[in-house]
Amino acid sequence: MGVSRGAFSSRLGFIMAAAGSAVGLGNIWGFPTQTATNGGAAFVFVYLILAFCLAYPAFMAEILIGRYGQANAVTSLQKMSNKLWQKRFAFVVGFGGIICAALILSFYGILAGWMMSYALEPVARVTGAISLADWLVDQSLARNLLFTILFMGLTILIIRRGVEQGIEKWSKRLMPMMIGLLVLLIGYVLTLEGAAEGLNAYLNPDFSRVLEPSLILSALGQAFFSLSLGTSVMIIYGSYIAKTENMVSIGAQVTLIDISIAFLAGLLIIPAMYVAQAQGVQIFSADGKLIEGATLVFKVLPTLFDSMGSIGLFVAFAFFVLMSIAALTSSISMLEGPVSYAVERHGIERERATLYIGLGILAFSMVIVYNISFMLDLVAMISTQYGQPIIAMLVCVFAGWIWHRHAILEEIKQGYDEVESGLFWKIWPWYVKFVCPVAIAAVFLHSLT
Repeated sequence: MGVSRGAFSSRLGFIMAAAGSAVGLGNIWGFPTQTATNGGAAFVFVYLILAFCLAYPAFMAEILIGRYGQANAVTSLQKMSNKLWQKRFAFVVGFGGIICAALILSFYGILAGWMMSYALEPVARVTGAISLADWLVDQSLARNLLFTILFMGLTILIIRRGVEQGIEKWSKRLMPMMIGLLVLLIGYVLTLEGAAEGLNAYLNPDFSRVLEPSLILSALGQAFFSLSLGTSVMIIYGSYIAKTENMVSIGAQVTLIDISIAFLAGLLIIPAMYVAQAQGVQIFSADGKLIEGATLVFKVLPTLFDSMGSIGLFVAFAFFVLMSIAALTSSISMLEGPVSYAVERHGIERERATLYIGLGILAFSMVIVYNISFMLDLVAMISTQYGQPIIAMLVCVFAGWIWHRHAILEEIKQGYDEVESGLFWKIWPWYVKFVCPVAIAAVFLHSLT
């Protein structure tokens, strides 16, 4: 291809980058919101089952395809293809994942911009800039445009630096900071009145709801969204892993980190909702439905922080800084997918490709901002609840039906020579071939009926 490829310099670098991609607003914003909207602990129960039984096998398929292909999503999938129709199918699936990543980033950048503005609001209040503080939390066109531009600018700057100096370097810095802030906030919220009721709603499932079609579809979409599946991200990240690494071990570690942090996020947000309710904030309507959905953290939590007095300003700052960091670790991965395709397939220099693609996605974000009342939820639904699971299912088809079993085994054995005698190889090949595609398709059919 004539283009020098980057690589992660260490196992830790990949784990932090992949976990950073997975652990974003999908975990800290999306997971608790979906949990509160879909029956609390019942949703958590279904999510955990789908995450381990469907998302993890699909995740392994994506990173293995990437390391085998040592290229962007389209090229990696085409390297597995022997026939013309397979190569064309590979292009559709790989490029579909790239489009999916771009769509997610287009609305993600808007939400992340809100996180940044809310993080600055307590700073403005402490310094006495009250009018500025009010503007920072007002849903105005000017504010939305400004902070979307700022956030996308940060994302572009990091990706321009490449894999080791950009993605890996900043993931290693931001991930530990994010986890530390999350644990501190959980410890504080659990000491407040109302937190025990929130814990009960979060940890005590109503099993009568676990077969609800909307709950299952939401849990499936959340599982794939939180692991960055179906977006070409994990294929390109897998291509940056050294051939000597144990892919089975790495995949399990990233999945466990992702699910653990999603669970911790729920442990923060759900009790915080009930704490706010105990202080007079209305969370649920008379029929038990959540009043605020996508804007939950922007409507409920600031009210909770205000009720804490002066310490609430510091808690609010820490929380929204946490959310901003989580958003950034994910956005850099979503931009890397399209950029790697442009660099490797079309020979465009990385800095130019990053700038042009980043600005293109930003332009679409601005279209969403101007039509935010209907486009934000629409783009999010199309890309996360439908696009990601479908693309991930097709990747499983590639891994199970097009990629030769012997070639898969040889790829894994490069970093794990004893894989044939382990449980993973006894289960995963047939599981990703039969169970994953059929189960994902069944969930969609069930949701439609």
